[in-house]
Amino acid sequence: MRDPEMLERITARRAELDELEEQLAKQLAEVRAERDELAVAEGVLERMSKQLADERASAAPAPGQVGGQAVMLIPHRAPDVQETMLPPDYQRTLATVRQAAGPVMARQVGEVLGVDVSVRGRLEPLRGKLVRLADRGWLRKRPDGRFATRL
Repeated sequence: MRDPEMLERITARRAELDELEEQLAKQLAEVRAERDELAVAEGVLERMSKQLADERASAAPAPGQVGGQAVMLIPHRAPDVQETMLPPDYQRTLATVRQAAGPVMARQVGEVLGVDVSVRGRLEPLRGKLVRLADRGWLRKRPDGRFATRL
Protein backbone atom coordinates (compact mmCIF):
# COMPACT_ATOMS: atom_id res chain seq x y z
CA MET A 1 0.00 0.00 0.00
CA ARG A 2 1.37 3.17 -1.12
CA ASP A 3 0.21 6.33 0.44
CA PRO A 4 0.00 9.03 -2.25
CA GLU A 5 0.63 11.80 0.29
CA MET A 6 3.83 10.08 1.48
CA LEU A 7 5.01 9.56 -2.08
CA GLU A 8 4.41 13.26 -2.76
CA ARG A 9 6.43 14.23 0.34
CA ILE A 10 9.27 11.88 -0.67
CA THR A 11 9.29 13.30 -4.19
CA ALA A 12 9.28 16.87 -2.85
CA ARG A 13 12.11 16.08 -0.42
CA ARG A 14 14.11 14.39 -3.17
CA ALA A 15 13.69 17.53 -5.34
CA GLU A 16 14.89 19.72 -2.43
CA LEU A 17 17.92 17.49 -1.90
CA ASP A 18 18.71 17.49 -5.63
CA GLU A 19 18.58 21.30 -5.64
CA LEU A 20 20.75 21.47 -2.51
CA GLU A 21 23.23 19.06 -4.08
CA GLU A 22 23.41 21.25 -7.18
CA GLN A 23 24.04 24.37 -5.04
CA LEU A 24 26.71 22.60 -3.00
CA ALA A 25 28.41 21.28 -6.15
CA LYS A 26 28.46 24.84 -7.54
CA GLN A 27 29.89 26.20 -4.26
CA LEU A 28 32.50 23.43 -4.18
CA ALA A 29 33.56 24.27 -7.74
CA GLU A 30 33.87 27.96 -6.80
CA VAL A 31 35.91 27.12 -3.69
CA ARG A 32 38.25 24.89 -5.70
CA ALA A 33 38.67 27.57 -8.38
CA GLU A 34 39.49 30.20 -5.76
CA ARG A 35 41.95 27.84 -4.04
CA ASP A 36 43.66 27.26 -7.42
CA GLU A 37 43.84 31.02 -8.01
CA LEU A 38 45.41 31.52 -4.58
CA ALA A 39 48.01 28.83 -5.31
CA VAL A 40 48.92 30.60 -8.56
CA ALA A 41 49.09 33.98 -6.80
CA GLU A 42 51.29 32.49 -4.10
CA GLY A 43 53.64 31.07 -6.74
CA VAL A 44 53.84 34.41 -8.55
CA LEU A 45 54.51 36.22 -5.27
CA GLU A 46 57.27 33.77 -4.37
CA ARG A 47 58.90 34.13 -7.79
CA MET A 48 58.69 37.94 -7.68
CA SER A 49 60.10 38.04 -4.15
CA LYS A 50 63.03 35.87 -5.23
CA GLN A 51 63.63 38.06 -8.30
CA LEU A 52 63.55 41.19 -6.17
CA ALA A 53 65.97 39.66 -3.66
CA ASP A 54 68.29 38.65 -6.51
CA GLU A 55 68.13 42.15 -8.00
CA ARG A 56 68.92 43.73 -4.63
CA ALA A 57 71.82 41.34 -4.11
CA SER A 58 73.22 42.10 -7.55
CA ALA A 59 72.89 45.86 -6.95
CA ALA A 60 74.99 45.67 -3.79
CA PRO A 61 78.66 46.36 -4.32
CA ALA A 62 80.52 43.12 -4.58
CA PRO A 63 84.25 42.63 -4.71
CA GLY A 64 85.46 41.53 -8.10
CA GLN A 65 88.78 40.28 -9.42
CA VAL A 66 90.94 42.31 -11.79
CA GLY A 67 94.42 41.05 -12.52
CA GLY A 68 94.19 38.74 -9.52
CA GLN A 69 93.48 41.67 -7.18
CA ALA A 70 90.21 42.22 -5.34
CA VAL A 71 88.47 45.44 -6.38
CA MET A 72 85.16 46.96 -5.28
CA LEU A 73 82.57 47.29 -8.02
CA ILE A 74 80.56 50.49 -8.10
CA PRO A 75 76.78 49.85 -8.09
CA HIS A 76 74.38 51.65 -10.39
CA ARG A 77 72.31 54.32 -8.71
CA ALA A 78 68.83 53.03 -7.88
CA PRO A 79 66.15 53.91 -5.33
CA ASP A 80 67.15 51.01 -3.08
CA VAL A 81 70.93 51.58 -3.42
CA GLN A 82 72.26 53.96 -0.81
CA GLU A 83 75.28 56.22 -1.26
CA THR A 84 76.84 54.45 1.72
CA MET A 85 77.19 51.35 -0.46
CA LEU A 86 79.92 53.14 -2.41
CA PRO A 87 83.53 52.69 -1.29
CA PRO A 88 84.70 55.52 1.02
CA ASP A 89 86.91 57.24 -1.59
CA TYR A 90 83.97 57.36 -4.03
CA GLN A 91 81.76 58.76 -1.26
CA ARG A 92 84.32 61.55 -0.64
CA THR A 93 84.55 62.28 -4.38
CA LEU A 94 80.76 62.45 -4.68
CA ALA A 95 80.51 64.70 -1.61
CA THR A 96 83.15 67.06 -3.06
CA VAL A 97 81.19 67.45 -6.31
CA ARG A 98 77.98 68.04 -4.32
CA GLN A 99 79.62 70.77 -2.23
CA ALA A 100 80.81 72.65 -5.31
CA ALA A 101 78.87 75.73 -6.41
CA GLY A 102 78.31 74.23 -9.87
CA PRO A 103 79.82 71.79 -12.37
CA VAL A 104 83.48 71.06 -11.65
CA MET A 105 86.52 69.76 -13.52
CA ALA A 106 88.47 66.77 -12.22
CA ARG A 107 91.32 69.16 -11.33
CA GLN A 108 89.05 71.15 -8.96
CA VAL A 109 87.89 67.98 -7.24
CA GLY A 110 91.50 66.85 -6.92
CA GLU A 111 92.53 70.11 -5.29
CA VAL A 112 89.82 69.73 -2.64
CA LEU A 113 90.74 66.06 -2.05
CA GLY A 114 94.45 66.84 -1.77
CA VAL A 115 95.57 65.16 -5.00
CA ASP A 116 98.75 66.52 -6.60
CA VAL A 117 97.07 68.13 -9.62
CA SER A 118 100.33 69.43 -11.11
CA VAL A 119 101.09 65.90 -12.36
CA ARG A 120 98.56 64.73 -14.96
CA GLY A 121 99.18 61.06 -14.15
CA ARG A 122 97.98 61.57 -10.57
CA LEU A 123 94.77 63.19 -11.75
CA GLU A 124 93.74 60.40 -14.15
CA PRO A 125 92.66 57.89 -11.44
CA LEU A 126 90.38 60.58 -9.99
CA ARG A 127 88.99 61.35 -13.44
CA GLY A 128 88.32 57.60 -13.82
CA LYS A 129 86.35 57.61 -10.55
CA LEU A 130 84.31 60.60 -11.70
CA VAL A 131 83.55 58.91 -15.03
CA ARG A 132 82.53 55.67 -13.27
CA LEU A 133 80.22 57.61 -10.96
CA ALA A 134 78.70 59.32 -14.01
CA ASP A 135 78.36 56.04 -15.95
CA ARG A 136 76.47 54.50 -13.04
CA GLY A 137 74.13 57.45 -12.53
CA TRP A 138 75.63 59.03 -9.40
CA LEU A 139 76.92 62.10 -11.29
CA ARG A 140 76.24 63.77 -14.61
CA LYS A 141 79.10 64.35 -17.05
CA ARG A 142 78.61 67.43 -19.17
CA PRO A 143 79.84 67.71 -22.78
CA ASP A 144 82.53 70.19 -21.67
CA GLY A 145 84.10 67.52 -19.41
CA ARG A 146 82.83 68.94 -16.16
CA PHE A 147 80.88 66.91 -13.62
CA ALA A 148 77.71 67.86 -11.78
CA THR A 149 75.37 66.19 -9.34
CA ARG A 150 72.17 64.50 -10.49
CA LEU A 151 68.92 66.20 -9.53
